[in-house]
Amino acid sequence: MIGRLRGVVAEVEEAHCLIDCGGVGYVVACGARTLGRLPAPGDEATLHIESSWSAENGPRLYGFLTREERRAFTTLTGIQGVGPKAALSVLDVLPPGELAGAVAREDKAAIGRANGVGPKLALRIVTELKGKPLGDVSFTPSAGGVHAEGAAPVPSVTGEAVSALLGLGIAEVNARRAVDQALIKLGDEAELSAVIRAGLQELGR
Repeated sequence: MIGRLRGVVAEVEEAHCLIDCGGVGYVVACGARTLGRLPAPGDEATLHIESSWSAENGPRLYGFLTREERRAFTTLTGIQGVGPKAALSVLDVLPPGELAGAVAREDKAAIGRANGVGPKLALRIVTELKGKPLGDVSFTPSAGGVHAEGAAPVPSVTGEAVSALLGLGIAEVNARRAVDQALIKLGDEAELSAVIRAGLQELGR
């Protein structure tokens, strides 16, 4: 089983990339958010891999830039009715930390923004994820509602910048991709206003 790939980005397509590892090209399925954050073709990248096999599609590799994203993916696909495609869609609109926060708030609408995830499936995801660790955070119900163990969901620069771009009528996947690229350039400590400006510049390219 392949757990990690380190090699040169050979191609980036709509739903997958090709990673050249010592002359062997691996086709890796990725979400739009991951594909948008990959280095340019010709540069080196490291992807955390989740392998799967099905009678319909045979062996497939799913790639993520962080271990936390891979763990969130495997947790999501363990829920009945959530296939790899739906799990990737959820992580496109809600990175692991934001997904954990949505579960804590029982925010089914946020999860339902993912392509292919209807209200019933969003409810099932919220229900199934309660009490399960998602990355390094576990959410469990309490007498007063739902609270986070280990960390409280707080607004992030990423989330606020994406919300600002959404308010301008920009599609969510494009907004998240632009903000991710902005943060790569500016660093995680960048101020919100600077991230929004850089995100708009990315969209204007």
